[in-house]
Amino acid sequence: MKAAETGRAGERLAARCLQKQGCRLLAMNYRTRYGEIDLIVQDGDTVAFVEVKTRKDAAFAPAYAAVTPKKQERLRLAAQQWMAEKGECPARFDVVEVYTAAQQVRHIKNAFT
Repeated sequence: MKAAETGRAGERLAARCLQKQGCRLLAMNYRTRYGEIDLIVQDGDTVAFVEVKTRKDAAFAPAYAAVTPKKQERLRLAAQQWMAEKGECPARFDVVEVYTAAQQVRHIKNAFT
């Protein structure tokens, strides 16, 4: 499976897991000039902007480590654009790690601010 296909499969799996936790999916692959937000979900009264990182395993480094400060800033800017279009609301930034070898999904709420 190509990297892009693996990433998209990870995003679909992450979306299903978040929905099982009671989140409502608002958008997938929301694109802006600042970049893309993988998932946007409603969790109670909070909107979570979710970055999904899919890896075979954590042997090299945990998947969340790939969400660098530069990536975080692009996600913040994209989230600001989404809220400018949809309306201000309580928000947070989450990371979902998907490890394919172990079939494991780890949801990190408030991964950064």
